[in-house]
Amino acid sequence: MLNFQNLYLFFIASLLLNLTPGNDMLYVASRTLSQGTRAGIISAAGVFIGGFVHITAAVLGLSIIISRSAYLFNIIKFAGAAYLIYLGIKALLTKSAINGFTQTAYKANYWKLFKQGIVTNALNPKVALFFLSFLPQFVNTASPAFKFQLLVLGLWFAIQGTLVLIIVALILGKTRDLFKKNPKIWWIQEKVTGFLLVGLGVRMAFISKK
Repeated sequence: MLNFQNLYLFFIASLLLNLTPGNDMLYVASRTLSQGTRAGIISAAGVFIGGFVHITAAVLGLSIIISRSAYLFNIIKFAGAAYLIYLGIKALLTKSAINGFTQTAYKANYWKLFKQGIVTNALNPKVALFFLSFLPQFVNTASPAFKFQLLVLGLWFAIQGTLVLIIVALILGKTRDLFKKNPKIWWIQEKVTGFLLVGLGVRMAFISKK
């Protein structure tokens, strides 16, 4: 039987990270604004496939850490909380990245977009750090099935993130002119997410693993 720890916090943390504009979201958003909704959705599919690189690395690497060192686990825990706070502060202090989107339309090469999505996610440090910092905190390390728990959480993060990206593509595809003319909408979303990330990072720093 699976025994996850503080699972509701994992759902919140993963959702906030997936909502935070990063390499993946900016890639999908830029493809949507320049080439349309279908291009954005195909880019999101590529991002999903790229996520399996992080899932595999997390399950293999974290399995060793969890099984051998409680000290390293605690280091990962506080590093993860610090990383959330860092992302929150960064979102609060930086200008909206949507201002830098390339908005020149050109014909979409869907296979190329799919491959670019894979690379974008596979080389995204935000995803790698999230897996390394947070997945171990939400599994029962005493369970013989903790590797499977890591896999389930990793898949959930990837699926949730892909759904968020698809929603972004659908919204931007329908409201391209609005977002191009009003980047403040994106700015507000960034700031709200920033405050939530800081609060969640502080909260997670004080969680004790049972």
